[in-house]
Amino acid sequence: MAQRRGFREYLAGLLAPRDRNKTLTCLAGAEPVTGSKLPAVQRLQFFLSESVWEPEVVNARRLELLRADPATAPHEGGVLVIDDSGDRKDGTRTAHVGRQYLGRYGKTDNGIVTVTTLWADERIYYPVHAVPYTPARHFAKGKNDPEFRTKLQIGAELAVRARAAGFMFRAVAADCAYGDQDGFRGELAQAGLPFVMALRPRHGIWARAEEAHTPVDAARALAWGGPDDSGDWQPVTRRFRDGHAETWYAADATLGGWGPDGVRRLVVATADPGTLPDKATWYLVTNLPRPGSPREPDSPHPAAGLAEIVRIYAIRNWIEQGYKQVKDELGWADFQVRSDLAIRRHQALVSCAFSFCWAAWFGEPPAPRQTAAPLPEPGRGERGLPRRGPPAGAVLAAGAARGPRLAFPLDRAATLVGRMVQGAPAAAAASPDQLGHGRPRPAPLHPELTDYR
Repeated sequence: MAQRRGFREYLAGLLAPRDRNKTLTCLAGAEPVTGSKLPAVQRLQFFLSESVWEPEVVNARRLELLRADPATAPHEGGVLVIDDSGDRKDGTRTAHVGRQYLGRYGKTDNGIVTVTTLWADERIYYPVHAVPYTPARHFAKGKNDPEFRTKLQIGAELAVRARAAGFMFRAVAADCAYGDQDGFRGELAQAGLPFVMALRPRHGIWARAEEAHTPVDAARALAWGGPDDSGDWQPVTRRFRDGHAETWYAADATLGGWGPDGVRRLVVATADPGTLPDKATWYLVTNLPRPGSPREPDSPHPAAGLAEIVRIYAIRNWIEQGYKQVKDELGWADFQVRSDLAIRRHQALVSCAFSFCWAAWFGEPPAPRQTAAPLPEPGRGERGLPRRGPPAGAVLAAGAARGPRLAFPLDRAATLVGRMVQGAPAAAAASPDQLGHGRPRPAPLHPELTDYR
């Protein structure tokens, strides 16, 4: 009972809005510093650091529920995205902390980096697994220690783990931090996983002097005579959720041993083949065969045309537009614990909160807000506003006892998902290898939530 209560209170605290970082005192609605010894804070501290529950078991149950729900169940048209997020952390005694490159800040600093996998399609995305990267200084033999694993190794293991957990996907997608690594792509290919990954424009490869040596060189070698004479380029349409569409161009290029009929294909997608603008050009490497190529009959993966390759990577780009921001809103980096187990528990709980947001979004729209009469302290909320009663049927967990410090988070969840959905790519046109037709459409935001601040 104590663990169930801790789970409910922690999850409600992550979902509820707060004016400060979601540390343990904030989650319990207590005053910073001086409130750290209050019973509510100590209960959450014990729940996170000292109790006996396993984060892997909780996460497995979360994934089981996602697979069982028709609104969130994975299908073969989806994409498995590999990503990592770095957060600043002071000190040296916290597990996984070290001076390393933090992508969100674009520089090397003291912090923690966590490698994650996410399942996504044009309509929804959610985290699957998360494993913190441990810098070499935490191991007795450094990088030569048998327990040490690079971020690339962790990412490849998580992709295999996602497939073993029953998550179907069209391909594994990742940015150039992973796509540039030959060993990483080789691990995925050896595991029988299809992939579509970005390359840096200047990613060098060995070739003869007269041949292209970088993806941008290979793209410039393609014939282009303008929109009326597209040459080697094929027009593809990118549709966006706000209703507008853009005509891009995609082509199979040749770079060293990579080519349209090779084991690896280099696909270039751009808004303007004449100028190849930096912010509107993708250089992608994939092991999905070209339709009609000699590799197609013997390939373990269905063939993918240029439009399909662009669709897959466009889904990965969606993750960049809201995932980190929503994780920050849910308190991903706000933990105040030191041990590896407590950190992984916190991350598992944030993943539960993230998934709860989608469950609320696909459920019935929130009922109109009911404002209760003001209550005497301590029954008033953290900001001095009266607590609201929950709508009928909206229960955080069966049997949860409401108390003066338990916020009702359903409307907050819908607001957070609204931020993610607005940046989603539009559903692609029907294609032979795209599944998931007839799936439920997301419910619109309730009018009272559209001006949330």
